[in-house]
Amino acid sequence: MDYHAPADCPVCSQPMEISRLRCRNCNTELSGQFMPCRFCRLSDKHMQFVETFLRCRGSIKEVEKALGISYPTVRNMMEAALTALGLSDKNSPGAVRREEKEEILNRLSREEIGVEEAIAALNNMRGAK
Repeated sequence: MDYHAPADCPVCSQPMEISRLRCRNCNTELSGQFMPCRFCRLSDKHMQFVETFLRCRGSIKEVEKALGISYPTVRNMMEAALTALGLSDKNSPGAVRREEKEEILNRLSREEIGVEEAIAALNNMRGAK
């Protein structure tokens, strides 16, 4: 059975480093300091999402169907995968506003707020540009 190398240290949670590689065919070995690829650092959950997203050719509607989840959940999973890959633009003003909108819509879908309250919150965001 093939096991995935852990991305982070189980003791201090810092990134692990690969120090030895071996060819299964000819037993050639390399030792040194190697960093895992960016995608190797993804959790199984994030990797499954990325694979599904690619299989669906980037169609969020198809990802919704394939995973049986809502649009806001797909967006949240996409943002989490981007963050895990170090590709998130969460610090940009547009990303912050997008996160605020998503949070309002998530609260609405969880029935924590009503439609009128969600509309008012979205309108307040528009007025606060």
